[in-house]
Amino acid sequence: MAKTATMTIRLDPKVKNAAEDIYASYGMSLTEAINVFLFKSLYVKGLPFDLRPSDETIEALNEVKEMKRHPERYTGYSNVHQMIKDVLAEEDEQA
Repeated sequence: MAKTATMTIRLDPKVKNAAEDIYASYGMSLTEAINVFLFKSLYVKGLPFDLRPSDETIEALNEVKEMKRHPERYTGYSNVHQMIKDVLAEEDEQA
């Protein structure tokens, strides 16, 4: 039985370089990082991370849906300066 196997994958060069930089900061090569990913996948018998959105993300998405259904309940802004002015005014009122 071979001690190693070769795998060829196609990657965006920018993604590859960025990933190499990240794993280098941990003292790992990209090959070592991929091996860690695969070993962890075997250990958990699936992806080693959760693909489901967090509760916070689900709440934010539901809020956006509500805003789209009832835009009249929400203040809209044509520019960021007015929004910041209103936010600061609300903070002053609450203080």
